[in-house]
Amino acid sequence: MKTNYMGVIFTKHAINRLYNRNITQEKAWEAFTNFDGQKPGRIPGSIKFYKNYGKQRIEVIAKKDEGGQWIVLSCWARYKEKQKIKEPFLERLISKLVKKMFRN
Repeated sequence: MKTNYMGVIFTKHAINRLYNRNITQEKAWEAFTNFDGQKPGRIPGSIKFYKNYGKQRIEVIAKKDEGGQWIVLSCWARYKEKQKIKEPFLERLISKLVKKMFRN
């Protein structure tokens, strides 16, 4: 992995995180440049960029330096869990009523 990739600087920390988390630099760069969403990062002046790849979401924290150059500070992947299938409203209501009736 390169420190300067496609015009974006990756810190050693970010490169280590990519390596340890089996994320390609290309995917991180794609999440940064062609993101699905963004929001302010925890570090003042930083931005969290994210891109969804099916069940995986790549998140990148980046910040501009004094010269206006983008620096990727860190990166990780999140995985969407299976969503719980909710019982239909009427079934939940009947179930609660039946339980209440038998408690009394």
